[in-house]
Amino acid sequence: MTNLVEISNLTIRFTGERTVHAVNDVSLSLGDGEVLGLLGESGSGKSVTMRALMRLLPKKRTQISGGVKVMGRDVLAMGDEELSQFRGRTVSMIFQEPGLALDPVYTIGRQIAETVMRHEGKSYAEGTARALEMLDVVRIPSAKRRLESYPHEMSGGMRQRAMIALALACRPKVLLADEPTTALDATVQIQILLLLRELQREFGMSVIFVTHDIGVAIEICDRVAVMYAGQIVEQGALRDIVRQPVHPYARGLLASTIHGARRGERLQTIPGTPPSLDHAPRSCSFAPRCSLAEPRCSETLPPAVELGPQRLARCILAEAPAGVAAT
Repeated sequence: MTNLVEISNLTIRFTGERTVHAVNDVSLSLGDGEVLGLLGESGSGKSVTMRALMRLLPKKRTQISGGVKVMGRDVLAMGDEELSQFRGRTVSMIFQEPGLALDPVYTIGRQIAETVMRHEGKSYAEGTARALEMLDVVRIPSAKRRLESYPHEMSGGMRQRAMIALALACRPKVLLADEPTTALDATVQIQILLLLRELQREFGMSVIFVTHDIGVAIEICDRVAVMYAGQIVEQGALRDIVRQPVHPYARGLLASTIHGARRGERLQTIPGTPPSLDHAPRSCSFAPRCSLAEPRCSETLPPAVELGPQRLARCILAEAPAGVAAT
């Protein structure tokens, strides 16, 4: 499988009154036509990683090292003009809250039309025709009338569909979906998930889907990377992570989900709280919360152990198969 996205040893620091080590030595790849889930709790670095891929982080207070390549192009080395063409046409993003991402003073139709005009050099009439087509694609009722609607005139589910239409208007090769269903009720959530999966197959896109909900990941993802405190602690095929998680945090995350729980049954929880990100990790960040921790867990960074093709766990408890080395 050809990789469209290659993130290697990505490290991100935010500076200001204090330094925040938001992402630490993250490496990821995304194959052609693949849906990769980035799974973890709030503050784990998922959204920051996606914004780095789009170069949406503030320049003055952000320090980035490592590599980010999309279709062989170095994203971190792009100039403003190249970056403007890259966003929307090569890589596009669906945000968690469309009410904030969509411009409140322009109609939905105009926002989509202007995106097409900017990236493809189309006329306004051609851009409007594409906007109508995309509203039909995402199944917004009365699409022609909705071209003239403002974001605030639409429900949450309709706004998210409009956001998807805007993101896909220029047929990007890679779609980044940053918790696009979190603010929606359960019924609308599953509708949006099914729509995204259908459009991914129809358009042949590769997708990185950010979520904190393993149930959502199961519905849409082929492969999963679990993040904790700015690091990827485990990654592999969805079925492998769900059936046999290796890292204690991945196990806890799966055990604490409400999906499959019986009425009246007490849910499992992960004790403690996530660590401060004031310092770069020098040992296992999960050790203070881990029931399986050993003294050496607090003394050194755990190795990234390859357990098989595209299967990795960053934990001293992971046992590498014969002939496969820890990195």
